[in-house]
Order: sequence, then structure tokens, then C-alpha cells
Amino acid sequence: MRGCLLLLVVMLSGCADQALRPANLFKTEIDFVADSHLQTCETLLQELLEKLYRRNPVQLHRGSAQATITSRHQQLFAEPGRLRFDELGRREEIEAILLGLDPDWQGDRVFAVMTGLTGMLRRAYNYEREFFILSELDQQRLYNSARNIEILVWRLNHRRNARGERLLLTNSLPEEAENLSFERLFGKLIAIQDLLAQITAKRTDRRITKLAQSVATAAFLP
Repeated sequence: MRGCLLLLVVMLSGCADQALRPANLFKTEIDFVADSHLQTCETLLQELLEKLYRRNPVQLHRGSAQATITSRHQQLFAEPGRLRFDELGRREEIEAILLGLDPDWQGDRVFAVMTGLTGMLRRAYNYEREFFILSELDQQRLYNSARNIEILVWRLNHRRNARGERLLLTNSLPEEAENLSFERLFGKLIAIQDLLAQITAKRTDRRITKLAQSVATAAFLP
């Protein structure tokens, strides 16, 4: 808990450096922390999108011949809210992730997985872009999103097609130079969600239901 408090102090000191806006009068310290967590998540997701396409360039044109990393970035991050695309059959969040990890699907797996992951995390923040006094977060939903990222990481490392090849490449393969940059990105996302879940639970005096399950056999949580 001491580590959580230290991170909270660092975040609040950063918020104090921001220019005073009238809207900030309607924020609590926890609202500033939630804002910071959400902004950090979006930044990490944007970095993850580009890294996945760099690692899996063949995926980029499987959905659209005109697609670029920039155009995919625009689709996912230009506007807030829910993410539904005809290309993915309007699937979103967990359903979009499952589509991207379906060995028989022939579309852009990076786009499907990132659409699902980004949408799932936005849902954990109630699709908000900013938090104020009356804003409410659900500690269980935040906690579940962290566990879902763990499940996604396991499946990315283990799901394979009929030829025994990984559906999407992330960390380095055994014959390649060590590269754990994906692991670090996912780890940061998990830590952010877990920390905010703990802060929210303490703020609302509600417990988090923690499930003991193996990521190898676990289903994604709602």
C-alpha cells in the first residue's frame, strides 16, 4: 500500500503543475488520479498498436488495402467512446479480441485485438474522457480488465494456427535477440488498472472479488 500512496503523490504533484481550469473546481484529488491513469492507458495503447504492426506488418493490409498505421491510429483514438467497425462485424471489446485470436479468421488481427483491448479499457472507465466529483468508477470492472489483459498476453504467446505459427508475434522468439518490450507495455497496463481498482475500492469502501484461476484455462471476465 505504501507504493500505491507514493505513486498517488507523484500523480497529484503532476496534476498540480497543470494550468487551473474552471472545470478543475469540480474535481477531487482522486478524479485527477483517474484522469492520469486514463491518459496513461491511452498513450500505452497507442504505443502498443504501432509496435504490433511493426512486429506483424502482414496484418496491416489484411483488412483494407489502403490501411496505414496512421489510419488505424485515427480509427481507434481520434474519438472517445465505443469502438464498432463493420470490418469486425460490429464486434467490440472481448468479442473483438476473440475474433482477432480465431485461427480461422482472415482479417487484420492487430486491428481486431487492439479494438477489443482499447474498448474494454474504455468500458472500465465508463467511456469517460475526464472525471469529476460525481463520476463513479467500478473497482471490480477495473480489476477484471487487468485480469483480462493477463489472459490476452497468455493467449498471444500460445495461440497458433494450423501450421503451428503464433497468430500474432509479440516478444522475441527463441531464435531471436531478446525483446521484452511488449511484456513491459502489458505489465504497465495491468499495474495501472490494478492500482486504480485498489484506490477506487478504498474510496467507496467496497471489496474486490478476486478469482483464483489459471490464465491458461481462464475465460475473459465481463
